[in-house]
Amino acid sequence: MTSPGGHIDDKSSVTIRCQDNSSVGVTFCDRFSFDADSVHYAVELRAPGLTARVSEVVAWIWDSDLTTFLDELVADYRGWDGERSWQTNDRDLTVSAVFRSGGYVGLTWALRPWPQAAGGWGASVTTWLEAGEPMASLAADVRSFLTKEQP
Repeated sequence: MTSPGGHIDDKSSVTIRCQDNSSVGVTFCDRFSFDADSVHYAVELRAPGLTARVSEVVAWIWDSDLTTFLDELVADYRGWDGERSWQTNDRDLTVSAVFRSGGYVGLTWALRPWPQAAGGWGASVTTWLEAGEPMASLAADVRSFLTKEQP
């Protein structure tokens, strides 16, 4: 689910919490843009014993974006077979989705900054959400976060 109250907070962030374990989550925050062609933002992962952050994930307007991927998952709320995945052009953020019986979607959020660099690191968490309204709210909140006009 998103931040308390289900809305983007005043600091323009979106938090997704696992409904099975609320200490597992992902936060999109610190959004900024240099130009009209891209949006930069930070992604933070949390789980017991884990905190990871990539401070500058880039979304390009010409890429197939995360909102499109999430919208496709919402449209297939009755389920699908196998795993679906999406990644940023730089491959520093990857999201994989699986559907399990009972109508739940498992989203695995993986961070791997500088994937080509020696000595790099990677971290991931999996959040489980109901396929219906919680996924639709997530997709809407992420879309709003990524497309919000800067002051």
